Amino acid sequence: MNKKRKIAFITGATSGIGKATAEVFASHGISLVICGRRQAQLNALRKELGGITEVHTLNFDVRDKDVVADAVQSLPKEFADIDILVNNAGNAHGLDPIQKGDLADWDAMIDINVKGLLYVSKAILPGMISRKSGHIINIGSTAGKEVYPNGNVYCASKHAVDAINQGMRLDLNEYGIRVGAVNPGLVETEFSEVRFKGDLERAKKVYKGYQPLKPEDIADIIYFVITRPYHVNIADLVVMPTAQASSTIVKKEA
Repeated sequence: MNKKRKIAFITGATSGIGKATAEVFASHGISLVICGRRQAQLNALRKELGGITEVHTLNFDVRDKDVVADAVQSLPKEFADIDILVNNAGNAHGLDPIQKGDLADWDAMIDINVKGLLYVSKAILPGMISRKSGHIINIGSTAGKEVYPNGNVYCASKHAVDAINQGMRLDLNEYGIRVGAVNPGLVETEFSEVRFKGDLERAKKVYKGYQPLKPEDIADIIYFVITRPYHVNIADLVVMPTAQASSTIVKKEA
């Protein structure tokens, strides 16, 4: 491996924003540790990008703190010094009013969106702290800036990401580690398919009648954030499609 290359660790890299970010990073010569629960997709992405950059895959579920720690510890020496951490893994399950919420859905959102982000960060941070350098990008959501009907626990989990992002920036300031969040609005990914538990018709309706963001839009922004001069830290960025004014106001064609 070319030691001059930066190394990025991306969670949730098998699809959507994570996959697009891996592709953009690779095109600019950044070495990759791509992580996810679906080994077949990780293998396909490694095959796609392996010709232009160094790629290592880690297959784990961010909800399992012991597996997360072991996975990070297993990194080969040439991939161990992580320069950039993109905490992208996240999900939404269900869209029910609080009184009808499914406890399993609540657990999944809190375990992945909040605890998973913490487990991965905890495993990566010792190296950044010892080197007194690093850049953490936490992928939040406009749902972490407002609450919408039936969003309750999902919004709460993304508000937690917002608070953790701020707390990280305070606690890691003395080590020279940059910390920032990118908070997308409506992005056309597997997000709605997961939220509606495979109901493709319902998922497709979320993105009809206007032009949503694409994963590549967010990936380009993440690349912009990580390539600013060291003295510049983009601490908190909200991005929505032009058609979107808030979580509940979207201009759609009739």
